[in-house]
Amino acid sequence: MFDDFDPREDDTDYDPEPVYLDNDETAAEDDDDSIGPLLDDLTAKKGEVEKLWYVVHCYSGQENKVRHSIEQRIETMGMRDKIFDVIVPTEEEIEVKDGKRRTVERRVFPGYILVEMKMDEDSWYVVRNTPGVTGFVGMGNDPTPLRAEEVKQIMDRMSDDAPKVKVTFKVGQKVRIIDGPFNDFIGTVAALDPDKSKVRVMVNFFGRDTPVELDFLEVEKV
Repeated sequence: MFDDFDPREDDTDYDPEPVYLDNDETAAEDDDDSIGPLLDDLTAKKGEVEKLWYVVHCYSGQENKVRHSIEQRIETMGMRDKIFDVIVPTEEEIEVKDGKRRTVERRVFPGYILVEMKMDEDSWYVVRNTPGVTGFVGMGNDPTPLRAEEVKQIMDRMSDDAPKVKVTFKVGQKVRIIDGPFNDFIGTVAALDPDKSKVRVMVNFFGRDTPVELDFLEVEKV
């Protein structure tokens, strides 16, 4: 069947398409060049310590003094790249005293401050050994960072534009009405509604107890 076939008389080119190794090596080198920095970046991020908020316990009444001391140590010990912020959570509050209203700044968590930092041995040492600091909040010697939702709740509370009313009385106690048509009447607290800042006071009219609903700012403890 193949007796008459002579490959010398066939003009067909049976050589395969040539493979140029130099081009493939160049492409591989290009890929390595682009992947290298990416791997380096991922490795750096993997080893990077996360910036988080921690709760630090200190002597009650010395929160601002301790905050100032930590801020000084950050500067003198060159820790601005590891310790970023120190705050004493506060909120404005309205209180009524001697018939007068005044706005005061109240500490949300007496005896505690918040520190935003990258936790490692150096940053821990700077904060923990600040005069007035008694320790980090956490399990044993392992400081526990605040969750993101906890931080947001605290910050929202601090930035609330409407001051809260300080309530110095409770159910069953005697109070004096200091504003409105019942000014200077004495009554007994029957109920409190903190959400609406309302108090129900039982006032005696002609021998009968009558409930009167008032704002927190309209009464004061006797």
